[in-house]
Amino acid sequence: MEFDKNKQFNAESEVLKVLGHPIRLKIVAGLCTRECNVKHIWECLGLPQATVSQHLALLKHKGIIEGKRDGVEVHYSVINPLAKRIIDSL
Repeated sequence: MEFDKNKQFNAESEVLKVLGHPIRLKIVAGLCTRECNVKHIWECLGLPQATVSQHLALLKHKGIIEGKRDGVEVHYSVINPLAKRIIDSL
């Protein structure tokens, strides 16, 4: 095996850091199967709404998920292909 000394793996490292938290990993794994709103996510995980919202904000800020407004609800989905591949490999 040869190593590519020029490849930096910066993007990959950032995605892995964000997915390194168990709650965020669960959220992204769930969102890989279907779009959900925040209420459905916190009900499924059994966590407070504020906790889930904080994790969603970080995932959104890092470009792993996006939210689409549908009336008063926001439906989240995974948009980062690397995150999807990581979840698939787990």
